[in-house]
Amino acid sequence: QVQLVESGGGLVQPGGSLRLSCAVSPFVLDSYAIAWFRQAPGKEREGVSCISSNDDSTYYADSVKGRFTISRDYAQDTVYLQMNNLKPEDTGVYYCATAILRSNQTWYVPDFGSWGQGTQVTVAS
Repeated sequence: QVQLVESGGGLVQPGGSLRLSCAVSPFVLDSYAIAWFRQAPGKEREGVSCISSNDDSTYYADSVKGRFTISRDYAQDTVYLQMNNLKPEDTGVYYCATAILRSNQTWYVPDFGSWGQGTQVTVAS
């Protein structure tokens, strides 16, 4: 069974930074793309970023390009999301999940995919 565990959320002022971690079961990073999603109160869950399983290609939502960086550490079985210049609209629960990349550089979580439990990010002064 694939397991994903997020950590690193918290309260940060606008303009600040956080690094989220997604610890995954062994060998998962070799087989699946890993994506980050977020959900703000009263809004639908949206994709934030994704990293491929084979060539380390990375993809970002337009709203976070230039501010967020996704990376992967095979030795630690962990995917990171470095978030800089945070804005109040970045507030939400952030989830990582096993994902599938489409040819148009978008991604989705299939029915057989796995999700973490989420970590809260709050950007406020």
